Amino acid sequence: MAKKISCLINRALCIVHRALTNRALCIVHCALISASCIASEPLRPVSSTYTVEIGSAHIADTYLSPMHYSGIHAGLSYSRLQAMRFDPERWVMQLRLGASVDFTKNPAKTITLYNAGIDASWGMMRRWTLPAGFSAGIGPALDIDAGVLYIDRSGNNPASARAAVTVDASAFAQWRGSLLGIPLTARYSAMLPVGGVFFSPDYGELYYQIYLGYRSGLVHPAWWGSYFSLDNLASVDLHFGATSLRLAYHNYILSTKASNLVTRNVTHALSIGITTDWISLRPGSDAVTASRIISAY
Repeated sequence: MAKKISCLINRALCIVHRALTNRALCIVHCALISASCIASEPLRPVSSTYTVEIGSAHIADTYLSPMHYSGIHAGLSYSRLQAMRFDPERWVMQLRLGASVDFTKNPAKTITLYNAGIDASWGMMRRWTLPAGFSAGIGPALDIDAGVLYIDRSGNNPASARAAVTVDASAFAQWRGSLLGIPLTARYSAMLPVGGVFFSPDYGELYYQIYLGYRSGLVHPAWWGSYFSLDNLASVDLHFGATSLRLAYHNYILSTKASNLVTRNVTHALSIGITTDWISLRPGSDAVTASRIISAY
Protein backbone atom coordinates (compact mmCIF):
# COMPACT_ATOMS: atom_id res chain seq x y z
CA MET A 1 0.00 0.00 0.00
CA ALA A 2 2.82 2.39 0.90
CA LYS A 3 4.53 1.67 -2.44
CA LYS A 4 1.31 2.42 -4.34
CA ILE A 5 0.84 5.73 -2.51
CA SER A 6 4.46 6.64 -3.22
CA CYS A 7 3.97 5.84 -6.91
CA LEU A 8 0.87 8.06 -7.12
CA ILE A 9 2.64 10.96 -5.39
CA ASN A 10 5.68 10.67 -7.65
CA ARG A 11 3.52 10.61 -10.78
CA ALA A 12 1.62 13.68 -9.60
CA LEU A 13 4.91 15.49 -8.99
CA CYS A 14 6.03 14.39 -12.42
CA ILE A 15 3.03 16.10 -14.04
CA VAL A 16 3.80 19.31 -12.19
CA HIS A 17 7.46 19.00 -13.10
CA ARG A 18 6.53 18.55 -16.76
CA ALA A 19 4.60 21.80 -16.72
CA LEU A 20 7.40 23.80 -15.10
CA THR A 21 10.70 22.39 -16.38
CA ASN A 22 12.38 20.75 -19.32
CA ARG A 23 10.01 18.24 -20.93
CA ALA A 24 12.67 15.78 -22.08
CA LEU A 25 14.20 15.41 -18.60
CA CYS A 26 10.72 14.99 -17.15
CA ILE A 27 9.89 12.14 -19.52
CA VAL A 28 13.02 10.26 -18.46
CA HIS A 29 12.22 10.85 -14.78
CA CYS A 30 8.63 9.61 -15.21
CA ALA A 31 9.79 6.52 -17.09
CA LEU A 32 12.12 5.58 -14.24
CA ILE A 33 9.34 6.06 -11.69
CA SER A 34 6.87 3.94 -13.69
CA ALA A 35 9.42 1.15 -14.13
CA SER A 36 10.13 0.99 -10.41
CA CYS A 37 6.41 0.91 -9.58
CA ILE A 38 5.68 -1.85 -12.08
CA ALA A 39 8.64 -3.92 -10.93
CA SER A 40 7.34 -3.77 -7.36
CA GLU A 41 4.32 -5.89 -8.43
CA PRO A 42 5.63 -8.97 -10.27
CA LEU A 43 3.44 -11.18 -12.40
CA ARG A 44 2.16 -14.32 -10.63
CA PRO A 45 1.13 -16.96 -13.19
CA VAL A 46 -1.58 -19.45 -12.25
CA SER A 47 -0.64 -23.10 -12.73
CA SER A 48 -3.77 -25.19 -13.33
CA THR A 49 -3.66 -28.98 -13.55
CA TYR A 50 -6.43 -31.30 -14.75
CA THR A 51 -5.91 -35.04 -14.24
CA VAL A 52 -7.76 -38.33 -14.60
CA GLU A 53 -6.72 -41.40 -12.61
CA ILE A 54 -7.49 -45.09 -12.42
CA GLY A 55 -6.30 -47.80 -10.07
CA SER A 56 -7.36 -50.09 -7.24
CA ALA A 57 -9.48 -49.55 -4.13
CA HIS A 58 -9.60 -51.50 -0.87
CA ILE A 59 -12.48 -50.69 1.50
CA ALA A 60 -13.76 -51.87 4.87
CA ASP A 61 -16.72 -50.35 6.71
CA THR A 62 -18.05 -52.26 9.70
CA TYR A 63 -21.28 -50.24 9.68
CA LEU A 64 -22.19 -52.01 6.42
CA SER A 65 -20.28 -55.27 6.58
CA PRO A 66 -17.43 -57.01 8.45
CA MET A 67 -15.91 -58.05 5.09
CA HIS A 68 -13.14 -56.36 3.14
CA TYR A 69 -13.91 -55.24 -0.41
CA SER A 70 -11.50 -54.69 -3.30
CA GLY A 71 -11.99 -53.40 -6.81
CA ILE A 72 -11.54 -50.52 -9.24
CA HIS A 73 -10.93 -46.87 -8.41
CA ALA A 74 -11.38 -43.93 -10.79
CA GLY A 75 -11.18 -40.19 -10.21
CA LEU A 76 -10.92 -36.68 -11.60
CA SER A 77 -9.03 -33.81 -10.00
CA TYR A 78 -8.17 -30.15 -10.45
CA SER A 79 -5.44 -28.21 -8.70
CA ARG A 80 -4.40 -24.57 -8.83
CA LEU A 81 -1.11 -23.11 -7.65
CA GLN A 82 -0.17 -19.43 -7.49
CA ALA A 83 2.36 -17.33 -5.64
CA MET A 84 0.70 -15.24 -2.92
CA ARG A 85 0.44 -11.52 -3.58
CA PHE A 86 1.65 -10.40 -0.14
CA ASP A 87 4.95 -12.35 -0.41
CA PRO A 88 5.17 -14.12 -3.78
CA GLU A 89 8.73 -15.34 -3.44
CA ARG A 90 8.12 -17.25 -0.22
CA TRP A 91 4.39 -18.12 -0.02
CA VAL A 92 2.29 -20.22 -2.40
CA MET A 93 -1.49 -20.79 -2.51
CA GLN A 94 -2.91 -24.20 -3.43
CA LEU A 95 -6.50 -25.14 -4.28
CA ARG A 96 -7.44 -28.78 -4.84
CA LEU A 97 -10.75 -30.28 -5.98
CA GLY A 98 -11.43 -33.96 -6.58
CA ALA A 99 -14.15 -36.51 -7.23
CA SER A 100 -13.84 -40.28 -7.21
CA VAL A 101 -15.83 -43.51 -7.51
CA ASP A 102 -14.95 -47.06 -6.42
CA PHE A 103 -16.51 -50.34 -7.54
CA THR A 104 -15.49 -53.11 -5.13
CA LYS A 105 -16.55 -56.67 -4.36
CA ASN A 106 -16.28 -59.03 -1.41
CA PRO A 107 -13.82 -61.97 -1.57
CA ALA A 108 -16.53 -64.29 -2.92
CA LYS A 109 -17.42 -61.78 -5.68
CA THR A 110 -21.10 -61.99 -4.74
CA ILE A 111 -21.73 -58.51 -3.28
CA THR A 112 -20.72 -55.12 -4.65
CA LEU A 113 -19.83 -52.10 -2.52
CA TYR A 114 -19.94 -48.72 -4.24
CA ASN A 115 -18.11 -45.67 -2.94
CA ALA A 116 -18.40 -42.10 -4.24
CA GLY A 117 -16.79 -39.02 -2.77
CA ILE A 118 -15.75 -35.42 -3.29
CA ASP A 119 -12.94 -33.47 -1.69
CA ALA A 120 -11.92 -29.81 -1.60
CA SER A 121 -8.99 -28.13 0.11
CA TRP A 122 -7.36 -24.71 0.20
CA GLY A 123 -4.11 -23.78 1.86
CA MET A 124 -0.88 -21.82 1.85
CA MET A 125 2.69 -23.08 1.98
CA ARG A 126 5.93 -21.37 2.94
CA ARG A 127 8.53 -22.40 0.40
CA TRP A 128 12.29 -22.43 0.40
CA THR A 129 14.51 -22.38 -2.69
CA LEU A 130 17.39 -24.81 -2.33
CA PRO A 131 20.54 -25.38 -4.40
CA ALA A 132 20.71 -27.53 -7.56
CA GLY A 133 17.10 -26.86 -8.61
CA PHE A 134 15.52 -28.21 -5.43
CA SER A 135 12.79 -26.52 -3.39
CA ALA A 136 10.50 -27.48 -0.51
CA GLY A 137 7.57 -26.06 1.40
CA ILE A 138 5.13 -26.63 4.24
CA GLY A 139 1.96 -24.94 5.50
CA PRO A 140 -1.63 -25.26 6.73
CA ALA A 141 -4.72 -26.18 4.70
CA LEU A 142 -8.48 -26.46 5.26
CA ASP A 143 -9.95 -29.69 3.88
CA ILE A 144 -13.58 -30.76 3.36
CA ASP A 145 -14.36 -34.39 2.51
CA ALA A 146 -17.75 -36.00 1.90
CA GLY A 147 -19.03 -39.22 0.39
CA VAL A 148 -21.35 -42.16 0.56
CA LEU A 149 -21.00 -45.96 0.43
CA TYR A 150 -23.75 -48.25 -0.85
CA ILE A 151 -23.88 -52.05 -0.66
CA ASP A 152 -26.18 -53.96 -3.04
CA ARG A 153 -27.78 -56.36 -0.63
CA SER A 154 -31.04 -56.32 1.32
CA GLY A 155 -30.93 -54.94 4.85
CA ASN A 156 -31.85 -52.05 7.09
CA ASN A 157 -28.55 -50.23 6.49
CA PRO A 158 -27.62 -50.41 2.79
CA ALA A 159 -25.79 -47.07 2.78
CA SER A 160 -23.32 -45.17 4.93
CA ALA A 161 -22.39 -41.50 4.71
CA ARG A 162 -19.11 -39.86 5.58
CA ALA A 163 -18.16 -36.22 6.11
CA ALA A 164 -15.20 -34.44 7.67
CA VAL A 165 -13.82 -30.93 8.06
CA THR A 166 -10.16 -30.90 9.04
CA VAL A 167 -7.15 -28.64 9.32
CA ASP A 168 -4.27 -30.30 7.49
CA ALA A 169 -0.52 -29.99 7.29
CA SER A 170 0.57 -29.91 3.65
CA ALA A 171 4.12 -30.20 2.38
CA PHE A 172 6.05 -30.69 -0.85
CA ALA A 173 9.54 -31.30 -2.17
CA GLN A 174 10.47 -30.85 -5.82
CA TRP A 175 13.30 -30.72 -8.32
CA ARG A 176 13.42 -28.78 -11.59
CA GLY A 177 15.82 -29.95 -14.25
CA SER A 178 15.90 -31.73 -17.59
CA LEU A 179 16.09 -35.27 -18.93
CA LEU A 180 17.13 -36.03 -22.51
CA GLY A 181 16.80 -32.34 -23.28
CA ILE A 182 13.20 -32.12 -21.99
CA PRO A 183 12.68 -29.72 -19.06
CA LEU A 184 10.75 -31.33 -16.23
CA THR A 185 9.59 -30.90 -12.63
CA ALA A 186 9.60 -33.90 -10.29
CA ARG A 187 7.43 -33.26 -7.22
CA TYR A 188 6.21 -35.10 -4.15
CA SER A 189 3.40 -33.62 -2.05
CA ALA A 190 1.46 -34.87 0.96
CA MET A 191 -1.45 -33.78 3.13
CA LEU A 192 -2.05 -34.98 6.70
CA PRO A 193 -5.00 -33.88 8.89
CA VAL A 194 -3.97 -32.73 12.37
CA GLY A 195 -7.38 -31.81 13.80
CA GLY A 196 -11.04 -31.24 13.02
CA VAL A 197 -14.40 -33.01 13.22
CA PHE A 198 -16.02 -35.91 11.36
CA PHE A 199 -19.40 -37.61 11.13
CA SER A 200 -20.07 -41.16 12.31
CA PRO A 201 -23.33 -42.80 13.45
CA ASP A 202 -23.46 -45.11 16.44
CA TYR A 203 -23.07 -48.86 16.05
CA GLY A 204 -26.34 -50.27 14.65
CA GLU A 205 -27.99 -46.83 14.50
CA LEU A 206 -30.37 -46.45 11.57
CA TYR A 207 -30.32 -43.36 9.39
CA TYR A 208 -34.08 -43.33 9.78
CA GLN A 209 -33.51 -42.77 13.50
CA ILE A 210 -31.26 -39.82 12.65
CA TYR A 211 -34.01 -38.50 10.38
CA LEU A 212 -36.48 -38.75 13.29
CA GLY A 213 -34.25 -36.54 15.42
CA TYR A 214 -31.86 -38.86 17.27
CA ARG A 215 -28.73 -36.86 16.42
CA SER A 216 -26.73 -37.01 19.64
CA GLY A 217 -23.12 -38.15 19.30
CA LEU A 218 -22.92 -37.95 15.51
CA VAL A 219 -19.99 -35.47 15.40
CA HIS A 220 -16.62 -36.65 16.70
CA PRO A 221 -13.28 -34.88 17.17
CA ALA A 222 -10.76 -35.79 14.50
CA TRP A 223 -7.27 -36.56 15.70
CA TRP A 224 -4.75 -39.23 14.75
CA GLY A 225 -6.26 -41.73 17.19
CA SER A 226 -9.75 -41.50 15.65
CA TYR A 227 -9.24 -40.05 12.16
CA PHE A 228 -6.09 -40.70 10.17
CA SER A 229 -5.74 -39.70 6.55
CA LEU A 230 -2.71 -39.38 4.31
CA ASP A 231 -2.82 -38.12 0.73
CA ASN A 232 0.38 -38.83 -1.25
CA LEU A 233 1.10 -37.60 -4.77
CA ALA A 234 4.33 -38.21 -6.70
CA SER A 235 4.34 -36.52 -10.11
CA VAL A 236 6.55 -35.62 -13.05
CA ASP A 237 5.64 -32.67 -15.28
CA LEU A 238 7.20 -32.68 -18.75
CA HIS A 239 7.25 -29.06 -19.94
CA PHE A 240 6.40 -28.18 -23.54
CA GLY A 241 6.22 -24.40 -23.48
CA ALA A 242 3.35 -23.10 -21.37
CA THR A 243 1.71 -26.55 -21.33
CA SER A 244 3.01 -29.58 -19.46
CA LEU A 245 2.17 -33.28 -19.49
CA ARG A 246 1.74 -34.71 -15.98
CA LEU A 247 2.38 -38.35 -15.11
CA ALA A 248 1.72 -39.26 -11.48
CA TYR A 249 1.13 -41.89 -8.83
CA HIS A 250 -1.59 -41.11 -6.27
CA ASN A 251 -2.02 -42.95 -2.98
CA TYR A 252 -4.78 -42.19 -0.47
CA ILE A 253 -5.23 -43.71 3.00
CA LEU A 254 -8.22 -43.11 5.29
CA SER A 255 -8.83 -44.78 8.64
CA THR A 256 -11.51 -43.83 11.19
CA LYS A 257 -12.63 -45.29 14.50
CA ALA A 258 -15.64 -44.02 16.45
CA SER A 259 -18.71 -45.47 18.21
CA ASN A 260 -17.37 -49.03 17.85
CA LEU A 261 -17.25 -48.59 14.08
CA VAL A 262 -14.11 -48.87 11.95
CA THR A 263 -13.57 -47.76 8.36
CA ARG A 264 -10.60 -48.26 6.06
CA ASN A 265 -10.13 -46.90 2.58
CA VAL A 266 -6.89 -47.31 0.62
CA THR A 267 -6.46 -46.45 -3.06
CA HIS A 268 -3.54 -46.72 -5.47
CA ALA A 269 -3.84 -44.99 -8.83
CA LEU A 270 -1.87 -43.86 -11.85
CA SER A 271 -2.91 -40.53 -13.30
CA ILE A 272 -2.28 -38.48 -16.41
CA GLY A 273 -3.09 -34.84 -16.94
CA ILE A 274 -2.28 -31.45 -18.39
CA THR A 275 -0.81 -28.45 -16.60
CA THR A 276 -1.17 -24.96 -18.05
CA ASP A 277 0.28 -21.63 -16.92
CA TRP A 278 -1.76 -18.50 -17.52
CA ILE A 279 -1.86 -14.89 -16.39
CA SER A 280 -4.98 -12.86 -15.66
CA LEU A 281 -4.66 -9.10 -16.30
CA ARG A 282 -7.13 -6.35 -15.52
CA PRO A 283 -8.34 -4.35 -18.56
CA GLY A 284 -5.96 -1.47 -19.17
CA SER A 285 -3.31 -2.94 -16.86
CA ASP A 286 0.31 -2.09 -17.65
CA ALA A 287 1.59 -5.12 -15.67
CA VAL A 288 2.47 -6.87 -18.92
CA THR A 289 5.68 -4.81 -18.95
CA ALA A 290 6.73 -6.13 -15.55
CA SER A 291 10.32 -7.33 -15.36
CA ARG A 292 9.70 -10.16 -12.87
CA ILE A 293 7.59 -13.29 -13.19
CA ILE A 294 7.32 -15.43 -10.06
CA SER A 295 6.03 -18.95 -10.63
CA ALA A 296 4.36 -21.12 -8.00
CA TYR A 297 6.78 -23.95 -8.87
